[in-house]
Amino acid sequence: MLLVGGCSRLSFVRPDLDSRDYRRVAPEYHVSDDRRGRRSAALTVGDGQRALLAGDLDAAGDAARAALRQDDSSTTAHTLMAAVYERQGQPSRAGDHYRRAAELTPRGAQLNNYGAWLCGQGRAAESLEWFDRALGDRGYTTPGFAIANAGACADKAGLDDKAQRYLEAALRLDPENPVALAAMAEREFRAGNALQARAFSQRRLDAAPADARALMLASQIERQLGDKEAADRYVQRLRAEFPDATGSDTGESGRR
Repeated sequence: MLLVGGCSRLSFVRPDLDSRDYRRVAPEYHVSDDRRGRRSAALTVGDGQRALLAGDLDAAGDAARAALRQDDSSTTAHTLMAAVYERQGQPSRAGDHYRRAAELTPRGAQLNNYGAWLCGQGRAAESLEWFDRALGDRGYTTPGFAIANAGACADKAGLDDKAQRYLEAALRLDPENPVALAAMAEREFRAGNALQARAFSQRRLDAAPADARALMLASQIERQLGDKEAADRYVQRLRAEFPDATGSDTGESGRR
């Protein structure tokens, strides 16, 4: 469930509902004495997940609320509720549920989700503690998410050396990590290294479906390199795929 951010938002904030972490968490419900309630909540969350992936936010929200009535200590129900609220543009409510999920199950996926939410709310420096805690979970099956998120958020917080270390580590672990590639492209572009920025940008666009910021940055890089035709192609894609994105008229006014 990709939350496509605008030009001034991070676009990587995503709950791990469709990853291995979602399936891994399900058997770990040890917080309720009502085994039947836990089982019912898990089934209801599954229905809500499918509704969310289909874009039916009302049905997903109804399922999340029903699951929480069945078991208010269901980590995945809180995560689903958070995802729904975030998609509905209610970040404060989303944060309450991301935090509750992290408190109930302080494991890699939940800690990463809350850290990503903090960073997306302009609390980048504060988010780093949560990513570090996520990486301390030896059972976390997708640590590259947290490492890349930490790098992008450290960069946003102005912690240059720390950002570089995190991002390099993320790319060693997964050379196609789109979050790390996007952040490296941003860093090289800001530093005036347009050729290096282009290399990271192209790798980012090859690694995952484009978001508005990736296309805008690609256009900016090509303009800096003097390739107006390539820059215009990215702007055309931006207009077609993300018509509501700020700066999509020129591809030049986007910012992180």
